[in-house]
Amino acid sequence: MPGPRAMPIHLRDQERAILEQIVRQPSSPQGLVTRSQIILRAATGETISGQARGMGLPAQRIRHWRRVWHESATEREAVVDDRLRRSLLERILADAPRAGAPSTFSPEQVVQIIAVSCEAPSNSAYPDSQWSQHQLAREVVKRGIVEHISGRQVGRFLKRGGR
Repeated sequence: MPGPRAMPIHLRDQERAILEQIVRQPSSPQGLVTRSQIILRAATGETISGQARGMGLPAQRIRHWRRVWHESATEREAVVDDRLRRSLLERILADAPRAGAPSTFSPEQVVQIIAVSCEAPSNSAYPDSQWSQHQLAREVVKRGIVEHISGRQVGRFLKRGGR
């Protein structure tokens, strides 16, 4: 007994050209390439299970991106030319924002920590000629720049230069 029929995917010539360009472009992110291939193959009438087997992806992922494409139809029709490409890349086929913890230290605090590391330790009553990570951590806490920080975290800030 066959399963439910997938919604047909219809592509305008401009949409097809943009998706094919994404697939061919070597600098395209692989997630975007995969999503573009899903839509292109769906437009040929290939079934979800056929796509899943052929692309080595879970059918659930194929269904998801076909649904996203189908739901964006009215939005895509309202946008033309160069804005269509940006819309396709940024909103329709883009990765969803990922959750994550907010930064523990503000950029201002990181800059202040790096500034302290540029000072001589002898100015802060340390007998050494260079800061150790742990000395620097104690000093920035003493100065009230941060409430607490590990020497290892100070080392990470110094290693990447505050980026």
